[in-house]
Amino acid sequence: MQATQIKHPEVLAPAGTPEKLRIAIDYGADAVYIGGDAYGLRSRAGNFSFEAMKEGAEYAHQHHAKVYVAANIVAHEQNLAGAGEFYRQVRDAGIDAVIVSDPSLIETAITEAPGLKVHLSTQASATNYETLNFWQHEGLERVVLAREVGIDEIREIRQHTDVQIEAFVHGAMCIGYSGRCVLSNHLSLRDANRGGCAQNCRWKYDLFDIPDNGQKRELLGHGPDGKLEEFSMSAVDMSMIEHIPDLVEAGVDSLKIEGRMKTVHYVSTVANVYSTAVRSYCEDPEHYQLDPAWVDELWKVAQRELSTGFYYGTPDEDFQLFGKRRRMPRYAFVGEVLAYDQVTKQVTVQQRNNFGVGDTIEFYGPHFAHHTQQVTDLFDDKDQVIERAPHAMQIVHFTCETPVKPGDFVRANEE
Repeated sequence: MQATQIKHPEVLAPAGTPEKLRIAIDYGADAVYIGGDAYGLRSRAGNFSFEAMKEGAEYAHQHHAKVYVAANIVAHEQNLAGAGEFYRQVRDAGIDAVIVSDPSLIETAITEAPGLKVHLSTQASATNYETLNFWQHEGLERVVLAREVGIDEIREIRQHTDVQIEAFVHGAMCIGYSGRCVLSNHLSLRDANRGGCAQNCRWKYDLFDIPDNGQKRELLGHGPDGKLEEFSMSAVDMSMIEHIPDLVEAGVDSLKIEGRMKTVHYVSTVANVYSTAVRSYCEDPEHYQLDPAWVDELWKVAQRELSTGFYYGTPDEDFQLFGKRRRMPRYAFVGEVLAYDQVTKQVTVQQRNNFGVGDTIEFYGPHFAHHTQQVTDLFDDKDQVIERAPHAMQIVHFTCETPVKPGDFVRANEE
């Protein structure tokens, strides 16, 4: 009897640079989102020129994937000039859609760049189906839900609208409502809603009491080990890998991964895990089982504790970071495979972080291909024997009995 298959939601990965765009798609993403030189909320990411957008869109389309451009600032008067031309060039570069939050920019994109699809950004805080239907009536194809929407609410929304639903499923959570925060404006003079967020919520803070006598007194809590902890507004990260069935059955069309500022190690790993899990569930939902290796894989690139955000209730103090992380990543990204010789069993690697003879390393590639080995020999690009590869982007080769492919990555166990 043939297994029941269900609709495959899109796995949408971040791509802060052209390299990350290629890697995200190679590692299973159905679509990526990038930033342009204007109108985006990540001014420090490796944003794309129009030529780079065109090249990225061509690569994606060749691999049956899509590219979206985030243009989701809260626009002031001085930001509006030239918006129409920007959207026309985005459209002409072959981009599949723009992600926008400001109503004026949405109107500009629709009227001045006809044919360019528009998605509502999470910054617009869409939390109910009436809002989704309003934006669909305005001409939008998709709505990215506010991160504060729970899974039961998504089910309710899905019953009352046929607009595409996109929801964040993995990555950093902002302390501000749907990312709309002004801490950076006040503390760093950088407008968070126009691309300048300094991530002040991630800073370490002390809490003070100043009684009537004017003398400042620290109010720091004690952790389980008795040591003082810093007071923090830093939210833990989201991970919904253990709840893929809930997301698919609730009717989410696109599962979005946060992180345009993250590394190629992060992008490749997270895209790989979610695409593998989604494919596994959709191809045979009746026999689907969560693979613990998927969860373990995500912890190899985690920066903070992981939680389910607002999906199953309002986060409490356990969803905040106070003091040191309770679980640390165990792996460091050390290189990319450039070539493999089937005859000599030699792998050529471009180094990204220091590694050497005696280290236990793990190769990983698309479709969740993994193998672990110890480095037993090491040679530089002149075939000279070396013990370590300490220089950034150094080309080295060493024995690898298990075949690997160009584009596979290498990480080292730091334990």
